[in-house]
Parts: sequence; C-alpha cells; structure tokens
Amino acid sequence: MFIRSLNDCPAFTAGDNCTLREILHPDKADLALRYSLAHAVVAPGETTWLHALRTSEVYYILSGEAIMHIDGGSKRVVAGDTVYIPPKAKQQITNSGPVDLAFLCIVDPAWRKEDEEVMEVMKNNP
Repeated sequence: MFIRSLNDCPAFTAGDNCTLREILHPDKADLALRYSLAHAVVAPGETTWLHALRTSEVYYILSGEAIMHIDGGSKRVVAGDTVYIPPKAKQQITNSGPVDLAFLCIVDPAWRKEDEEVMEVMKNNP
C-alpha cells in the first residue's frame, strides 16, 4: 500500500510560475504509473505563464475560481470542475477570486521538463 500526504511533498515554483507539489510520479516512486499527479496553487489575481505540454493534461479544481485559457479560448472554472487540456495546447489559468486557487494536475504520460515549453512570462493578467 502506498499513501502519501500532501504535507510530505515539498513545494516549488513550477515552470509556469505556480506553486506545485508533486504527489505521484513514476520516476520518483516504485509505482506502476504512466501518469503524474501534482497539486498546484495560484494566488489571487495571479496568472500562470503561457505554456504548452507535448502530453495531455487534466486539471481538477479543488478550491477557488479562475479563468482557464486554452488555445485562445477562455472559460470560467470553479471548485468541482474538470478541465481537459489537449497535447500541445497553449494554456494558462488566471485566479479570478479572492482566495488561493488550488487544483490537481494529471499529466499522461508523466510530466517531463523536456515536454514543457514556456512561451510567455506574464507580469499581469492576460
């Protein structure tokens, strides 16, 4: 049995500038996984940097509210929403609420630095 507490996952700044905690990754635990699972946080008023992955990604919004931007389209998302992000889609998310935006990220196949391209460093909301 493998159980990992979020509190045991060190926080770091991800390539898109959100705060990330990697929960599961096949390269970091002896688990039969194809995917990786991470917990992300974006502060109120902040936007992640425009980026794309070669792989598909799913966001599951845990708390807060945001505007999800994918390939030029934008939609409001709230806690309980699931967002599918196709491979190579240009994406970013803006925390449009007064509290931290928290969401889970599932990347399949598992996230690798060489599969991510950061296209734009944002200073303000798009």
